[in-house]
Amino acid sequence: MITLSMRRRPMSLLQRREARAGLLFVLPWLISLLLFTVYPIIATVFFSFTDYNIIEAPRWIGLENYQTMLTADPDFWKSVGNSAYYALISVPLGLFFALALALLLNIQARGIGIYRTIFYLPTLVPPVASTLIFMLMFNPNSGGLMNTLLGLMGIQPQPWLSDANQARSVLIILSLWSLGAATLIFLAGLKDVPSTLLEAASIDGAGAWRRFWHVTLPLLSPVLLFNLVMGVISSFQVFTQAMVIGGTTGDPQGSTLMFMVMIYRSAFRYFSMGYASALSVILFLAVLLVTLLIFWSARVWVFYEGGRA
Repeated sequence: MITLSMRRRPMSLLQRREARAGLLFVLPWLISLLLFTVYPIIATVFFSFTDYNIIEAPRWIGLENYQTMLTADPDFWKSVGNSAYYALISVPLGLFFALALALLLNIQARGIGIYRTIFYLPTLVPPVASTLIFMLMFNPNSGGLMNTLLGLMGIQPQPWLSDANQARSVLIILSLWSLGAATLIFLAGLKDVPSTLLEAASIDGAGAWRRFWHVTLPLLSPVLLFNLVMGVISSFQVFTQAMVIGGTTGDPQGSTLMFMVMIYRSAFRYFSMGYASALSVILFLAVLLVTLLIFWSARVWVFYEGGRA
């Protein structure tokens, strides 16, 4: 009879060698994890409670950075509002257009692989280059492509990059430039939808919209959840596009001052590493909270083969 008090048999020489070999293979990954992930996280949390400017040793100040952030820094709330506005609009728009493109690219047509490649190519363009291209397109002067097209339709030129509201709109439109990755993920999910279910729904008299709403979309909900989470995380971390368009001041009128730009400005323009670390902690907590809320809501609208999430 086997009892809980029985001792384990000692490892053989071969087992010990295999264990050491496995640890040696994993050791580089463990070292990189500790050096480049765990240590920076711990250091960031520590520096968030200090006054640190790189040159001098960090000085412990407790919650002063957080108090300044919440009560004495108007740019903090401006960056929070800009980032929230960007996330609330760009993420749903991105999901909608990515899913629409995936549905179009899922049809069986001659040369469809070429179209799939074309729609993915924009994601390979460096963010700085794509932002500069959009800045030329939305140039508020008469030479900009968008204003030229508006002029052909008899519409007055718009101050795209010099007006606060329109500059944020340009940022949101720019976020739709790199939908290729999300589109391919949706396309892979569409390939996993059983054709037998669609055929059965069609035989029962369901039209294209009812087949999509009652069959395709529920089976695609896990993929939608993944793209939603990744889109939210990316939207809170938008930096390059806002930095190229508005700089560290978030021109025009602070409308492009995103939270990541705020962190960069505090750290590398004012050399206030302690304050930048506190901002980074707040960003991490905000993203974590939103992600947890999304996963909590997934129990209602995400469906798996075995039932709901």
